[in-house]
Amino acid sequence: MITLRRSGERGRTKLDWLDSRHTFSFGEYRDQRYMGFRDLRVINDDRVSPGKGFGTHSHRDMEIITYVLEGSVEHKDSTGNQTIIRPGDVQRMSAGTGISHSEYNPSNSEPVHFLQIWILPGAQNLPPSYEQRAFDLEKNRGRWTLVAAKDGRDGAVTVHQDVALFVALLHAGQQATYRLKPGRHAWLQIARGSATLNSATLGAGDGAAVSEEEILEVTAVEEAEVLLFDLA
Repeated sequence: MITLRRSGERGRTKLDWLDSRHTFSFGEYRDQRYMGFRDLRVINDDRVSPGKGFGTHSHRDMEIITYVLEGSVEHKDSTGNQTIIRPGDVQRMSAGTGISHSEYNPSNSEPVHFLQIWILPGAQNLPPSYEQRAFDLEKNRGRWTLVAAKDGRDGAVTVHQDVALFVALLHAGQQATYRLKPGRHAWLQIARGSATLNSATLGAGDGAAVSEEEILEVTAVEEAEVLLFDLA
């Protein structure tokens, strides 16, 4: 079963410096039909103006992944980390018992476009931690690249939950196939471009919840960047 979540139906926060689309309920956007999917709690599609960003704020008991599509994000947190996140980088922050951080667009001229993803952890009150790795997605174009996983295998960042996150860059007409194991579920998110998922066509910002399917065939209609979450 594949259930589509169309881009235009998402919630929205629009400020003079921020345009954020919410796949699931977040902040003042509340929809009981979209409180998350399995352990996936938030996918925010954020565009931040030059020199602007999110001031210092706190989280706890959440796995937070930042994935940049265009531009860069400057990150600072209360554990002493200060980094720049660029396309190809994947950042994982485990809020655990509590962590404060800020996220800014360090450019004076270019906007930044990024996804912020929240995943419920498998245990509460974990020690706060941080990890960031760069992936050569272009080198692996046309195939799934594992970027986050519970066991940190194959160079992925470690997520404290039974979830695996894959990314694929696809030229128009390229297909990436994924086989779901029995009892597993998936969420597919089109970050850029458009693609078909089995018989369904999805555009940029569209998502799809997948259950009781064995084979997922993702074929790019145009140049596409696709995220796939394999969930318990």
